[in-house]
Amino acid sequence: MPSESEVPWTEADLLWRPETLRAHLNDPDIVVIDTRPAELFAGGCIPGARHFDPYFVNCDDTDPAPLASFARMWGNMLGWRGVKPTDRIVFYGAFSDMCAARGFWFAEYLGVARVHVLDGGLRAWAAAGLPLAQPGQLPRPEKFQGQPVPGRVATYRSVLDAIDDPGAVILDNRSAAEYSGADRRAKHGGAIPSARLLDWEELFDPATGAMRPKAELRAILESRGATPDKEITVYCNTGYRSAHAYLAMRLLGYPRIRNYVGSWQEWGNRDGMPIQRAN
Repeated sequence: MPSESEVPWTEADLLWRPETLRAHLNDPDIVVIDTRPAELFAGGCIPGARHFDPYFVNCDDTDPAPLASFARMWGNMLGWRGVKPTDRIVFYGAFSDMCAARGFWFAEYLGVARVHVLDGGLRAWAAAGLPLAQPGQLPRPEKFQGQPVPGRVATYRSVLDAIDDPGAVILDNRSAAEYSGADRRAKHGGAIPSARLLDWEELFDPATGAMRPKAELRAILESRGATPDKEITVYCNTGYRSAHAYLAMRLLGYPRIRNYVGSWQEWGNRDGMPIQRAN
């Protein structure tokens, strides 16, 4: 029996090996979504993949009405690409990156039951010697009737409640410079009070682009006090790097994880929000 540090993440159902995806490419309910920029997609993609680059499709106001509008927008964009909530969706990027993770998180937030990430992304697909194709015919649009799951998203109000909650942990998935306020990307710089720094780049292997093994991920998270018995809120600047941390904890089976989709673009631009700054 291999130790958990030796078990590849691709044995978990949420992450798929390139060979697993290839074996399922012709399944009638499979939808493969390429989250890379359009020019990279046009240069070659996994056969049958549909393009959806979610970068800059953001929400910086998590009050109920704008958050609901944002969820409808995502659902409409997926539907326009022929995606239905009943499909099995596989997201991939250049590697196991934040845009693929953002797609994974949002699909789960919209209530999609079967969602996967191609571990290592297109880099792993090419390393396995699998073929690329040119983009094919446009898909037929579908009506995407998602059912948002409130427990998978954080709002500024839920984050305010989590700051002093002993049963909650807030993880900041930005860089150390952003966390300290030295790199300011909003009106105000700094971090959410009580937040613990965990740069998202610690969670994947830079050599392969794949997620780190289970034991390593668990050790990294527990070193920040993020244990499965806590309710974990993750945030970054716009909710992408934190979606990657969400994916890491989903792989570990954490039961209560919220991605603060507004992240620092909401918190740092709202006057009057409590902010922790470096001395």
